[in-house]
Amino acid sequence: MHYYPKHYCGVFGIFGHPNAAELTYYGLYALQHRGQESAGIVACDGQQFREHKGMGLVSQIYNGAILRELVGDMAVGHTRYSTTGASNIRNAQPLTGNCLRGQIAVAHNGNLINAARLRDQLEAGGLMFQTTADSEVILNLLAQPSPNGNENQLVNVMRQIEGAFSLVIMTEHELIGVRDPHGFRPLSLGRVDGAYVLSSETCAFDLIHAQFVRDVEPGEIVVIDRKGLHSLHAYPEQSRRAFCMFEYVYFARPDSTIGGRNVYKVRVEMGRQLAREQPVAADLVIPVPDSGVYAALGYAEESGIPFEMAFIRNHYVGRSFLQPTQLIRDFNVRVKLNLIEELVSGKRVIIVDDSIVRGTTCQARVKTLKDAGAKEVHVRVSCPPHRNPCVYGIDFPDRSKLMAANYSIPQICEYLNADSLHYLSLDGMVRATGRPKESFCLACWDGDYPVPYDPQTDKEILERRRHRVESLRDSLTRDDLQIRLL
Repeated sequence: MHYYPKHYCGVFGIFGHPNAAELTYYGLYALQHRGQESAGIVACDGQQFREHKGMGLVSQIYNGAILRELVGDMAVGHTRYSTTGASNIRNAQPLTGNCLRGQIAVAHNGNLINAARLRDQLEAGGLMFQTTADSEVILNLLAQPSPNGNENQLVNVMRQIEGAFSLVIMTEHELIGVRDPHGFRPLSLGRVDGAYVLSSETCAFDLIHAQFVRDVEPGEIVVIDRKGLHSLHAYPEQSRRAFCMFEYVYFARPDSTIGGRNVYKVRVEMGRQLAREQPVAADLVIPVPDSGVYAALGYAEESGIPFEMAFIRNHYVGRSFLQPTQLIRDFNVRVKLNLIEELVSGKRVIIVDDSIVRGTTCQARVKTLKDAGAKEVHVRVSCPPHRNPCVYGIDFPDRSKLMAANYSIPQICEYLNADSLHYLSLDGMVRATGRPKESFCLACWDGDYPVPYDPQTDKEILERRRHRVESLRDSLTRDDLQIRLL
């Protein structure tokens, strides 16, 4: 099984445009790389919410007729990959609800580390949940009466939730953008035709011809209504900055700009830094498309070794209803990437990828190269070894399934059957961004979690919930039996 880290979500919102739903569709189209399981759009005309959600890709869910039904000059959209909550239509976002303040729609990118505890408290108070997504905790908290009538309920909610969250929230009269105090996930502000736009990445602005204004700051709440834009900060003190480095390494599209840095240029510089740290004599540098292309370009430029696109990617890979058999023994290896054997036969090859998580995919690529006659295969990785799971919304598996957490680099090299294996250093990776180390979350590499979490607490809460459900089921069974006996 091939494993690539999966994104959590992409969020998008627009206020003050007559074609809000259509522009949201295009925005989600540009953010499709951040999640491919489901997508949703909720539009509002100032009075009524209209929504359409579905499973699959944005282009499969929407057409012109559906978008014309989503009437209104403001809209919020979401494209999802599930790291918390099952993959089904019930968990598709934006999540919507009605409360005393009116209708609310919430689109969430990230992961709450205290979701289980908050959900337990809300359920104990009599609230019912319709999904298994932690984002519904935010929706229910927003719907609660404020403990202090003079206090902004949104600020109150932001101070209760912990972890990674970039939010786009829509009410009947305003669009709101929120970024957690550590700034784990990106969120940017733009303008198009006088309308305000919020998006996970700036590449969505390019598609709809919107002008980038600025990034939403960590801990900032941006409120957009008929009077314009104003912002407030939910946190009295500045928190430690902890932007997810993996956005630069892998997640974000290379044409996006995050924190004032173009992602393409950062990845090329990571490759250059890797060549400085880990040079090797070779005949050509090849990337693993698409994630390793830009680091491989940087490695080739810095080392002077020719660059070749020897692996050709099939961009139309979908699920096969047939399981591979002996008829095509290496189907899973070749269906996505196929090798031009003439380019590597008899050559010393450097293969560059952005990460090695479980190792199975890289092992298959090395085998393919050697089967094609490559004399040597040297593996270079444009980030450090992953030794820790992510609890902030990236689908890194638990520590037991992370190869670098359980094996030494020489052992991994032997498993891959590579002639050498080297990773980019932590300092080298940070240096390539041009930003200070203190501004990043590097927990999956160094184990320093910016927001402490206790996995045992979640287990205990889930166990209590399971016991409550079983007790209720037993009680209902006994009542049913007594009724039948009567």
